Amino acid sequence: MNFSSWPELLVVDVEGNGHHPPDLVEVAALPVRDGQPDKSTAGAWLTRPRRPVTSFVASQVHGLTNQMLEQQPRWEEISEEVHARLGTAWIAAHSAHVEYRVLCAHLPKWRPAGVIDTVRLAKVTYPDLPKYGLDALIKHIQPDLSQAPAQRHRATFDAYATAQLLLAMAQHYDRWDQIVAAAVPPGLPGTPEPEQEPTLW
Repeated sequence: MNFSSWPELLVVDVEGNGHHPPDLVEVAALPVRDGQPDKSTAGAWLTRPRRPVTSFVASQVHGLTNQMLEQQPRWEEISEEVHARLGTAWIAAHSAHVEYRVLCAHLPKWRPAGVIDTVRLAKVTYPDLPKYGLDALIKHIQPDLSQAPAQRHRATFDAYATAQLLLAMAQHYDRWDQIVAAAVPPGLPGTPEPEQEPTLW
């Protein structure tokens, strides 16, 4: 795989407060450059949600409590910075339609160039796996996560793990457009245009 042919790409992950629809409590955006996650230019934000974090997600998922977030900025205070960091780059995420939908709800003027879903890519790359969750893929691929920040279910860790999974799966493909064909969810930005039949007119 020639990584120099890849467009600008950010692996993103978001964590919410446990409500539906969620308020954001954490966002991570990790650039992938030259076949490596670039932590030196990554973006990571904590934000105090409008509604309290539920006890379930605080204790059983990401571990971010209302007390930990009470001094963090409101989303309105950081949304422009997050929007600027995401820009018009491609994004990749695990179950990307979820991250995309949540980010679009919080950044109504933002649209990425395209969306790569590592779940879809994994189903094409490893068609016989019984499960395709992040933990199942980490167990199967065994990426090096020794440099991952924080811990599982925090946005920074999950973005780093997803980036390593994406890069491992990319080794099974020769070109970027093959990854796009396998991994962009229908109807999301970056979906390949169907080939047009040639006509006389």
